[in-house]
Amino acid sequence: MLDTLAFILIVLPFLAALGCFAIRASAIRSVIIVATSALLVVAFIMLLLEGPATYTPETLFGVGIREIIQVADFALLALIFYFGVRYKSALVVVLAIVQLGFASYLEFGLSTHEYGHSTFVIDNLTLVMVGIITVVGGAIAIHAVPYMKAHEEHLHLETSRQPRFFFVLVLFLGAMNGLVMTNDLSYFYFFWEITTLCSFLLIGHDQTEIATKNAVRALWMNSLGGVALMGAIVWFYKELGTFDIAAIIKASPDTAMMMIPLALLCFGAFTKAAQVPFQSWLLGAMVAPTPVSAMLHSSTMVKAGVYAVVRFAPAFTDTYLGYAVALVGAFTFLATAALAVGQSNGKKILAYSTISNLGLIVACAGIGTPAALAAAMLIIVFHAISKGLLFLCVGTIEQKIGSRDIEDMRGVYAGMPVTALITVIAVITMILPPFGMLLGKWMAIESAASDLALIIMLALGSALTIVYWVRWAGGVMSAPFGGKIATEEQATLTRWPLVGLCASAVLVSIASPWLYTGLVGPAVAAMGASPFEISQGVFGNPAGAFAVLPLFAVVVIGFLFALKAMGNAKVTPAAMPYMGGLQNESGSAYIGPMNKEVPITSGHYYMTALFGEEKLSRWVNGGAVALLALMFVMGGMQ
Repeated sequence: MLDTLAFILIVLPFLAALGCFAIRASAIRSVIIVATSALLVVAFIMLLLEGPATYTPETLFGVGIREIIQVADFALLALIFYFGVRYKSALVVVLAIVQLGFASYLEFGLSTHEYGHSTFVIDNLTLVMVGIITVVGGAIAIHAVPYMKAHEEHLHLETSRQPRFFFVLVLFLGAMNGLVMTNDLSYFYFFWEITTLCSFLLIGHDQTEIATKNAVRALWMNSLGGVALMGAIVWFYKELGTFDIAAIIKASPDTAMMMIPLALLCFGAFTKAAQVPFQSWLLGAMVAPTPVSAMLHSSTMVKAGVYAVVRFAPAFTDTYLGYAVALVGAFTFLATAALAVGQSNGKKILAYSTISNLGLIVACAGIGTPAALAAAMLIIVFHAISKGLLFLCVGTIEQKIGSRDIEDMRGVYAGMPVTALITVIAVITMILPPFGMLLGKWMAIESAASDLALIIMLALGSALTIVYWVRWAGGVMSAPFGGKIATEEQATLTRWPLVGLCASAVLVSIASPWLYTGLVGPAVAAMGASPFEISQGVFGNPAGAFAVLPLFAVVVIGFLFALKAMGNAKVTPAAMPYMGGLQNESGSAYIGPMNKEVPITSGHYYMTALFGEEKLSRWVNGGAVALLALMFVMGGMQ
């Protein structure tokens, strides 16, 4: 059974991607995408029922898997080198050559024949990640079908680029599943580099000058991370003589020299997760079609980065390196939350929010206690669902109104009531109790309570998060109620991913006690006693409690009262701002000097004097570079 499930989760998306590329009929391609997404979800459910397991396949279609990956590694790096030459990026070329050198040394300079370990290990962290990739990633792929049709109509393309687009998008899902399921560092690197190449191709999909520029930036930054990762792999093998991830994690705390390669691995993960100062590649990725942004932010790419840090966290728990990693994550959480406050571009807000929440996950991994790792796993789940949903909502709204600026989304409820309501629900699941994101933040802050620097950064970052989310949600729902809700027409493959992810965001939060006891709790229990006790839907520890199910009961009661109040509501004229009697007869303008009418305008306050990118970015990047240097210094002190 396990071999069949592994084939569906890893190999099937590669084959389906080839089908998407080869078949030019859009209807058949749509069937392939929907069917593949459905099969991935079914395979995940069956894998969940199977539980933790190990698996070591030897061949694929009669050819040795290790040999396939060894050849494919060199082919991938050669392709990255080609793109560096094609787009005249010296950085990409040099970094590709360095990685080719490392790969050649590893393959031909070292006797790398220790292959006795399990190459695929399915544990609870793996199950969490596979669930995110298949469910959220599958929903995004389905939503992309009608989105890309409308996108190409808007661009007036004569020749469709959808075959290549869906080839890369579906391939991404298989690569991510392989990355989180493997227990072999050489396999891990192979899937890691596939995600780097896929992100480059997707960001540059529209082939505009700005798209190409940002795609190349993403390629060189992630190639820098690839160099760091390959350096760590070579170091691990020279010291321990194995690619076995589980064995490396177990041996590292007892080996002082292992902190440097772990620091290199974390550095590589930071580039992938767009932690400061590497955030610019993910911000630049916003030029890509919205399904690309959704995929990169929720279920692939950046999640690969935080997965790597969380996976290896037990290796640097209670070390100077672990504390340095926590500082990098907490600083990223605070700094990018502040940068998000100064933005009006919806996709930029989502991008900074993603980087911020990934920083929170990294901080939890650096703290490394069972409670902190439990928080990291829960935040990974809830962030993936809500953020994927928010990106799809923004893309749907943008195609309707022609803008991604939240000022232009003011009152969008009047014309797009379903999408607007789903957007607001998604925002609520990000910031309010009793939803899962706030549960994860509560756990994170509890875990950091003993360190003043960390607790200050996490508390301030959480406060700033409220500012940009509430501002956005309020604007979306600000249209005066006219007594009749408009009917919103949407394609089925647009509507159902939105509804499905919205329902998932709510239902998974309700199920968080069972998610914890079934997956998260057992995963962290190996490090010690379970950090939280659950009784009647209430998370508790000696420091406090988070009442999930009782709070949901209160929410339901409040919702019923709100429905009753809405039924009794009366239609009243919209209230205009008070202008001291100096307005025109209609109240739409202010009477200024020389009796000139000045039209009333309203908008959100972005506090750009404090939180503007030009003001903050230089200081944020400088601080981040200093923290990265500190990370390597502290790693060497262990």
